[in-house]
Amino acid sequence: MDWTHLPGLADYRQTLAAMEDRVARIARGEADEAVWLLEHPPLYTAGTSARAEDLVAPGRFPVFEVGRGGQYTYHGPGQRVAYVMLDVAARGRDVRRFVAALEAWVIDTLAEFGVRGERREGRVGVWVTRPDKAPNLDGSVREDKIAAIGVKLRRWVSFHGISLNVEPDLGHFDGIVPCGIREHGVTSLVDLGLPVTMADVDTALMATFPRHFPMLDTAAAAR
Repeated sequence: MDWTHLPGLADYRQTLAAMEDRVARIARGEADEAVWLLEHPPLYTAGTSARAEDLVAPGRFPVFEVGRGGQYTYHGPGQRVAYVMLDVAARGRDVRRFVAALEAWVIDTLAEFGVRGERREGRVGVWVTRPDKAPNLDGSVREDKIAAIGVKLRRWVSFHGISLNVEPDLGHFDGIVPCGIREHGVTSLVDLGLPVTMADVDTALMATFPRHFPMLDTAAAAR
């Protein structure tokens, strides 16, 4: 497994092109699986299910249409993006199980900081309850999204991945309806009152990753 930290704020188009090239080489058996850890400058991405009305402020940041699943998401400084390029064919050819493993990876990472991340039926991503906030109009406890997940497969190799809010400017999410969900908000580790750094998050991501994505037996994984 090749872990790479991309320095600074990674240009989105250049990173996407490099990721697609890496995916093609993995599919041909010419490169190892990889996880890239990075941050982007402020931007919005539109997945294959994005609705035009969910782009609230179209002129605020650059908007990129991408082939991953999902709707509108935000990327920006203070958010840890992990692009995950794995051989899903060798890992069972089960896309739903793969997405669930990504969610479980994030949940375990959050647990390293004492945060309980949760799944919600019909809502991809990871959520936290906010009893510290005023309840919803129906009296239910508020929930905020702390991590988004969006993936694409090409020849059974995954790309795109997860974005975990560490300390982004949460006001930047106001230009979209994140993932098409109007009823709930977004949060971050620092917003939850945790003085967590990006380096802390990277250490936790790398430590918890093997629980959900064990190393492949190279011989068994041969196509």
